[in-house]
Amino acid sequence: MPWETNDNLGDDILLTKRIIPCLDMIRGRVVKGTSFTDLRDTGDPVEMAAFYYREGADEIVLLDIGATIEARETMVNVVERVSEQVFVPLTVGGGVRNTDDIRRMLAAGADKTSINTAAVHNPHIVAEGAERFGSQCIVLAIDAREVAGSKPRRWEVLTHGGRTPAGLDAVQWARQAVELGAGEILLTSYDADGSQKGYDLELTRAVSTAVNVPVVASGGAGHLDHVYQVLTYGKADAILAASIFHFRTYSIVQVKEYLMAKGIPVRY
Repeated sequence: MPWETNDNLGDDILLTKRIIPCLDMIRGRVVKGTSFTDLRDTGDPVEMAAFYYREGADEIVLLDIGATIEARETMVNVVERVSEQVFVPLTVGGGVRNTDDIRRMLAAGADKTSINTAAVHNPHIVAEGAERFGSQCIVLAIDAREVAGSKPRRWEVLTHGGRTPAGLDAVQWARQAVELGAGEILLTSYDADGSQKGYDLELTRAVSTAVNVPVVASGGAGHLDHVYQVLTYGKADAILAASIFHFRTYSIVQVKEYLMAKGIPVRY
């Protein structure tokens, strides 16, 4: 298996890795599904965010995945309520369409804003956001699906909650967005999302080695070793997970203890 190699891992694992629970939200409730479909209600976002903060989450990601599809703004009141309960960095996405939306989210208590569809349609929003608020506030979210039969493997960017192919190569788009000013990449594998069969290691590695900003790997965590694999072979700087935390397969503490035992530095 490719993840069993340890080539050039020394410099990567010296940096502290972040463990980040993701709260996908529709109509004010946290949901979880597979490949962005078959969504199940899993709880109240404010209660869940507060729980994960107490449990030791390094950051919280709150994504209003219905906002873009429903052509509405992210639920500001939820962001405000969550920000009152957690005192770690909060990333908010979904329905962020312009720099006014970015400002609104930051004013509501977000530390970073995640942008996907709007950035694909108007890449200059990344540059404008970075100029007005700093690159550290601009997270480019990439939902990527493997191009069937591609050799070597390639991945296409999806927009509108994974519903619409954008005709963009995911690795090239990540590189372009960083050049425009994105300070972080939130990378989700459409194929692996919710499968609990492991992250797409090749996708994550390809993007991580193509850019010089942190890459957060998302989609597919089901076992503790999946986290280790994507932080080592995949070269991710952080992991995003939902199912394993929401359904209490593992706690954040268990993930961190496992990584520490493997020699991966984490905040503890």
